[in-house]
Order: sequence, then C-alpha cells, then structure tokens
Amino acid sequence: MTEENDNADRGTRCGFVAVIGAPNAGKSTLINTLVGSKVSIVSPKVQTTRTMVRGMIVKDRSQIIFIDTPGIFSPKKRLEKAMVAAAWQGRDEADIVMVMVDASRKKVDADTRAIVERLAEVRGDMPCVLLLNKFDQARKETLLRMAEELNAMLDFTATFMISALKRDGTDDVLSWLAKNVPTGVWHYPEDQISDMPARLLAAEVTREKLFRALYQELPYALTVETEGWEEFDNGDIRISQVVYVTRDTHKAIVLGKGGQQIREIGEAARLELQDIFECKVHLKLFVKVDEAWLEDRERYEVWGLDFNA
Repeated sequence: MTEENDNADRGTRCGFVAVIGAPNAGKSTLINTLVGSKVSIVSPKVQTTRTMVRGMIVKDRSQIIFIDTPGIFSPKKRLEKAMVAAAWQGRDEADIVMVMVDASRKKVDADTRAIVERLAEVRGDMPCVLLLNKFDQARKETLLRMAEELNAMLDFTATFMISALKRDGTDDVLSWLAKNVPTGVWHYPEDQISDMPARLLAAEVTREKLFRALYQELPYALTVETEGWEEFDNGDIRISQVVYVTRDTHKAIVLGKGGQQIREIGEAARLELQDIFECKVHLKLFVKVDEAWLEDRERYEVWGLDFNA
C-alpha cells in the first residue's frame, strides 16, 4: 500500500494556510510557535520576511502547511512590490487565510484596513480567520472594538485573540485549523517542518542576526548569500556566506570597529545554525559592496519573487 493510499484510508486532512497581515504583525513568530521550530526569521525591523516560507505540522490526523508571507503595505521600490505580490500569491494558493493584526496598536491601521477590504473582494467561499495578536497589550474593550470593526468589513469564519510570542491561545488556533483544513492526503513526510533549502535557511538566519544587531542603523539594502557549503565525514559543516550591501558606508557599519561587529553577528548565527542542523558549524562571513544587487533578476528567482511585479 502506498503512503498516499494509507493516508486516505486513515481519513487524513491536509491544507495550506496563508498568514497575511501588515508588516511586523507577528506572522513569522506565530508560524515558528505553531510549528515548534525556526522556519522563518524574525527581527524588530519591518518587512524582514521577503518571500513565502512554508512550515508544516501534523496535528491529530491533519497536516497543516503554513505559508508565511511578507508584510502587505503600499510598495514603492521593486523589491517591495515583489514582496507584496508574493504575499497575495500566498493567499491564492491557500485553503484557509488567517489575517494577523497587531492589537497592541490599539486601532486598525491603514495597511490592515486595505488588506481586509481587498480580501473581502476576492474571498469567495474561502474560510478566513482573524487573529488579534499581542492581546495581552490591549484592553478588553479595545480588543472587542477592533474585532467588531474588522468583522463588519469581512465576515470572518472565526476570531481568536492570541499572543504568538507567549504561546497564549495558539493551541486553540491549531486545533481549529486541524478540524477545518480539507480532507486529503498529506503532501509532506510527517517529520518535515519546512520546505526551505538548507543553504537558503542558513543565509536567512545570518540576515536575521544582522537585522537584530543593526536595525537602528542599517537600511534594508542588504542581503546574504550562501556561496560555500562543505560537509565533512565527522558531520561538521563549513559554510561561507557573503553579506551584500549597496554602499561603502554600509559595509563599515556591518564590519564594525576592527571587524568586531561582523564577528559577533557571525558567532550568533553560527550558534543558532548548530542548533538547527544539530552538528558543529564553521561559519565564515565576508562583506561586499554591490550597488546593483537590488536589480539582479537572478536573486529574485532564488527568493521565489516576481522581478516584474
């Protein structure tokens, strides 16, 4: 009997769940919490997520495949437009859409309002779930008002008040999804938690550390690429990465005095990569200036973004 037939005989469910929302609403934090492992990077900097990231978890007999998407806002530059297009593509591929809202802002922001209005136009019969995140940072009256206002714009199938960071209310969300994704066979092995290639994941972890260390100084014109990957017989991995920036002044910020900043960032990334890959990691970082990397079509293809969006 094939695995597919076996899943069908067991009455399994499987579905794609897109998580959309304004920048920094907590989408990546939620998916990491629900999956139980790092599958998407997080930082205080808005628009950290650049492309769609899938994270999987099995709950009871249901395989839930989360699609983490870039924050949706009013884009101006090519990369921003490609990121927003990727977010709406995630909605198009989903069986269920979850709209995440930062309740700590105490009101419905313009980006969220635009997202819900557009979703109301294209929803069809797709189940839509409202998540009021950071509910512990808002008064009950505020939460009820925001929920009422958003449900008046779009009749959500379900509404949850959660704290993704503190894992409060997230089990209820997972249980609801397990009962409501479509019936069907699982798309991935039970123990797989992400579809992101290891080389790309390693680059994303380093980019997260850069943003966390430099988010008050460093602009968004930065990317990380894994250029070397060598696995040894004893299980160790040697990784070489290049941090690309657009200006010499940005390079100086990343390096820090005497190279101290890049060494600390590299060490933080190396330790997390060791936890992820469960082996010893040797990480070497280089910083290069490339004024045109934001206009490089091949990079967009690697990220799964539409260069012409």
